[in-house]
Amino acid sequence: MSLLAELRRRNVYRAAVLYAASAWLLVQVATQVFPFFHIAEWVVRWIVVAAVIGFPFALLFAWFYEWTPQGIQRESEVAPEASITRQTGRKLDRLIFVVMGVAIVLLLTDRFVLRKDAPAISDNSIAVLPLTNESGDKDQQFFSDGLSENFIVALSQFSGLKVIGRNSSFQFRDAKDDSKSIGQKLGVATLLEGSVQRAGDAVRISAELIRAADGSTMWTQRYDRPYKDLFALQDDITQSVAAALKTKLLANDTAATQTDRPPSGNLDAYSAYLQGKFYFARSSEADWRKALEHYATATQIDPRYALAWVGSSHARAWLAAQYLGGAEAERLNTQARSDLDTALKLEPNLAAARMVRGEVLTLDFDWSGAEAEFRRALQFEPNNSDALENLGVLFGTLGHPEQAIPLVQRSLITDPLRPGGFLLLARYLASQDHLDEAEQSIRKAIALQPVAGIFDATLAVIEVQRGDAQAALAEAERTLPGNWQDYALAMAQQIGNDRAAADAALRQVIDKDADGMAFQIAQVQALRGDPDQAFAWLDHAFANRDPGLQFLLVDRFLLRYQGDPRFAAFCKKMGLPATTTAKALP
Repeated sequence: MSLLAELRRRNVYRAAVLYAASAWLLVQVATQVFPFFHIAEWVVRWIVVAAVIGFPFALLFAWFYEWTPQGIQRESEVAPEASITRQTGRKLDRLIFVVMGVAIVLLLTDRFVLRKDAPAISDNSIAVLPLTNESGDKDQQFFSDGLSENFIVALSQFSGLKVIGRNSSFQFRDAKDDSKSIGQKLGVATLLEGSVQRAGDAVRISAELIRAADGSTMWTQRYDRPYKDLFALQDDITQSVAAALKTKLLANDTAATQTDRPPSGNLDAYSAYLQGKFYFARSSEADWRKALEHYATATQIDPRYALAWVGSSHARAWLAAQYLGGAEAERLNTQARSDLDTALKLEPNLAAARMVRGEVLTLDFDWSGAEAEFRRALQFEPNNSDALENLGVLFGTLGHPEQAIPLVQRSLITDPLRPGGFLLLARYLASQDHLDEAEQSIRKAIALQPVAGIFDATLAVIEVQRGDAQAALAEAERTLPGNWQDYALAMAQQIGNDRAAADAALRQVIDKDADGMAFQIAQVQALRGDPDQAFAWLDHAFANRDPGLQFLLVDRFLLRYQGDPRFAAFCKKMGLPATTTAKALP
C-alpha cells in the first residue's frame, strides 16, 4: 500500500483537518473572550505557538494509534480484521463538520454582532506620534515633544481631519506596537512619525506618513534647515501631510488662528514656552515650578505671547490647588488670574485661555460663567478634547448627566486612551442606573492604567449600587492599597452583615484622610443612613473646596436625602440647582 493510501486509511488527513480547525476555533475564542477578563495578549500568542508546536505531534499520534472499541491502542497491535478506521473516519468527518460549523457561527457573530457597533476608522484621521529626539542630548526632549505637539495643533486646523490629541498619541513613545495595532487603539487610518536632530544653528527633521493598516509609506521626507527657519519648516511639513491626506484648511477663520507660536516669531521665546509645556506635563511640584520659570522667560522675551501667559496661569493654579495652602496658595491664585487676564487682553479668541478661565471660574462656583468660557473655547477649537470634557463635567455638576455623557464620549474620540475620561463616563452612566455600561467604561480605564486605585474603587462602588456585598468587597480588596482602597472597603462593608467591620472601615478613612476624603466620607455616611453626618461632612468638603463636590448632583447615595431641606440649602451655598436627572438609590 502506498504512503498516501496508508495516511488516508489511518485517518491522518482527517486528524490534520480536525486539529487545525479546533486550534483556529480556540484562538478565535481566546481573542474575543480574553479581553473581557483583561487577560494579557501574550497568553493568546502562547496559545498560537502551542497550537503550531502541537500539530506534528497530533499527526504522529494519528499515525501510530487507533481508536478501537477497547480504547486507544497502537496501530501495530490491532489486527486488520479488527480495525474500525473506516467507522472512525466517518465519526471524524461529523466532528470536523461540527467544529467548522461552530467556527463559522463564531466568525459571523464577530463580524456582524460584536463589531457592528465598532466605529469605522475614517481615512481622514491621523495621530502624530512623538518625534524621536536624536540630538544626543536628553535635555532637548522638550524640543522634539514641542514640535510633535505643534503638528497636532497645526493639523487640527484642517477641515474634516480627525487628529488625536497629545495625551493619547504620546502614550506610544518608544512603543513596540506595530502600526496596525497603534491605528486600531487610536482609531486612525494614518500615522505621522519621525525624528528631530538639533545641533547649534541647524535642525534636521525626518518625517514619514504611514498607512496604519499595512505599515506602507504614503509620504516621506528629510529636511535640513537653519534653525532660524523652524516655523517655515513646520509649515512645509504640515502642508505636505495635508496634501497627502487631501484635506484643506478650515473655512472658519477663528478656528484657524490657534497656534503655539509667539506673535513676534522669536525662537527663544518659543523654546522657553516649549520647555514650560514639557515640565508642566510632568505634574510634580518641582516640575510645575520649573514650568513657571520657563513661562516667565517666554513672556519676558515676548510680553505679547498670550499662550505663554496662559501656561503660567495654568501652572500657578494647579500648583496652588495640588500642593499648597494658606497665604501662598492665595497669592498664586491671584497671580494666576492676573496672568489669564493678560492673555485674554492679548488674544480674546485663544481657545486655551478660554478653557483655563472656565476652570478657574468653576473653582469660584461661577457655573454660568464657566459654561460660557467652555463654549467659547469650543467655538474657536471645536474638537478640543479637554474643552469637551470640561463642558461635560460642568453639565454633570449642574445635575444633567444625560448631557454630560455625549460630551465626554466626544472628548474620547480624539483622546481615546485617557483613562480619566472613562472614569467620568462611568460615573455619569451609573447616575442614570446604567450600571452594566458604567462597568464596561471603568474597566477600560483600569486596562489603560491598572495601578490607579480610584478606578478599582469606582468598580467596587458600582457593585455597591447593585447591592452585591460580596462582589463589592472583592473589588475593594483588589484595589491598590491607599486612601482609595480604604474608601472602597468602607463602602463595601456598609452593605455587609458585619457592623463592627463597617464601623472600623469608616473610622480608618476618617483617621487617615479626613480632609482629603471629606466628600467620600459623606457618601459613606449617606450609605449608612446617617443624614446628619452626611451633611456635616459635606460642609467639611465645602470648607476644603473638595473637588468631589462636582459630583454631588450625580451621586446616588447623597441623593437619597434630596428631599431634606439641608440638601437644597447646601446646593444654594454652592450656587447649584437642587434638582437633577440622576437617579437616587432607594
